[in-house]
Amino acid sequence: MRAVFCRTYGGPEVVSMEDAPKPEAGPGEILIRVMASTVSAADRRIRSRDVPTGFALPMRLVFGWSRPKKPILGTDLAGIVEAIGPGVTRFSPGDAVIANVGAALGCHAEYRVLPEKAAIVKKPETLSFEEAAALVFGGTTALFSLRDLLALQPGEHVLVNGAGGAVGSAAVQIAKAMGATVTAVASGGKHNLLRSIGADAFIDYEREAVPGTVPRYDAILDCHGNLGASNSATALTAKGRLGLVVAGLPQYLAMPFTNLISPKKVRAGVVSEKAEDLQSLVALAENGQFRPVIGAVFPLDQARLAHEAVESSHKTGNVVLQLSTD
Repeated sequence: MRAVFCRTYGGPEVVSMEDAPKPEAGPGEILIRVMASTVSAADRRIRSRDVPTGFALPMRLVFGWSRPKKPILGTDLAGIVEAIGPGVTRFSPGDAVIANVGAALGCHAEYRVLPEKAAIVKKPETLSFEEAAALVFGGTTALFSLRDLLALQPGEHVLVNGAGGAVGSAAVQIAKAMGATVTAVASGGKHNLLRSIGADAFIDYEREAVPGTVPRYDAILDCHGNLGASNSATALTAKGRLGLVVAGLPQYLAMPFTNLISPKKVRAGVVSEKAEDLQSLVALAENGQFRPVIGAVFPLDQARLAHEAVESSHKTGNVVLQLSTD
């Protein structure tokens, strides 16, 4: 099979396509023919070792000190079950599925073997394989942030900073589905797109202060990592919450103290891979409430260009690798 390898840390130039042995499904496992996968912010951080302040050492301990332990990146996939191992009951050959493998990686390959009990569900019929792959990373991060970190409630007003990216564009749609009013922060050129997916109001960060000085937001979701608690405090209501998608170790250490002295809370956390979360996103997609935004699609042999696209902090939505068109 063909796969995209990252055998050393660095820029997009370290990415290469190589042949690798095709895996086989063992007991309790399924073999998935990967149709599409995203090149996500997680892939970029692992490849480049560009991680939030304070996490460089843990990152190298987990993913490899001098070179990647798992040279095939990719945290998500959409594909077709090709074979099942003994004892598998949830899936059958021919099933179209999506999966979230997280730090296990390995999805930038034509085939991926996963345990049946992993975070795998049937693909939404309303989405293409490329859209279904794009549902996973941004969707699960946004769902966790809005539901678990911010406990967003119907009728609340949420500000989404970095609304044009993979997580932000998912957050706009999921927040609307949760009954919130959404203000989206993005460059002016993305406002029409954000309006089409449900944003109620907009802030052009190139022209206006973000998040502002008027306490009007019940919750702020910072997908970009450039706001911070002190910046956001003046724009939050008396018991408002700030959710950090990207947070460094100093911010994690400061959170207990900040939350002790202020009714305005700061929250961050790590997303885990759960089939239930994927099923929630599938339901939203099939109800027409969530359609992942795709900014670019690259064939597998152009994986380096896909990584270059993700390097841009101004990309739109998801960057998708197309592994097969059959």
